[in-house]
Amino acid sequence: MSTHPHHDAPGSGRRPSPSTLVPEDVPDAAVLARLHRRLERRAAAEDLLDVAVATVDSPVGPLLLAATPRGLVRVAYAREDHDRVLQELAGRLGPRVLTAPEVLAPAAAQLREYFAGERTAFDLPLDRSLSHGFRRLVQERLPGIGYGRTTSYGELARALGRPGASRAVGTACATNPLPVVVPCHRVLRSDGSPGGYVGGLEAKAALLALEAA
Repeated sequence: MSTHPHHDAPGSGRRPSPSTLVPEDVPDAAVLARLHRRLERRAAAEDLLDVAVATVDSPVGPLLLAATPRGLVRVAYAREDHDRVLQELAGRLGPRVLTAPEVLAPAAAQLREYFAGERTAFDLPLDRSLSHGFRRLVQERLPGIGYGRTTSYGELARALGRPGASRAVGTACATNPLPVVVPCHRVLRSDGSPGGYVGGLEAKAALLALEAA
């Protein structure tokens, strides 16, 4: 009997073992995550991205956060369709959109504090380039409505010197690209009913209840 090791002949029909099918140098998930974080930092440092994005969980559902080098530019509810929002951001602000949680970490941290009842105002650089004209004027006025307080569309219109523009104020609130951070949820109808809200009436009620607690 031969003592030479047996080798499978070509076409013998034997399958190679699983270890011969998977390269030993395939990076694991942790390595890929580190590489992605390195890419995020390099892209931010070398101005290689137009928009950084991240998603955070909240009591009112997952929120998509987006920032440009100038500041936070978008907060989007799930009902707005995050994929559609990303497409709009790429079209309006530039195609280099990258998931970059490190860039959005300060905004995510302040949102967590807000929802935990530990923060009453946001201190973040904002990029308001998605709004223009009277809508932007209205949105810039919204942070002046204090935590736990509300006003009406008509009162806000009068405060802006446009007493007949309550409907336009409502439109400006409905198109606010930075809900929660820029508190359009604090603006109600003149009869005290909630009015519309980009995140839905349940989300608006939840934010008002949080601030009233």
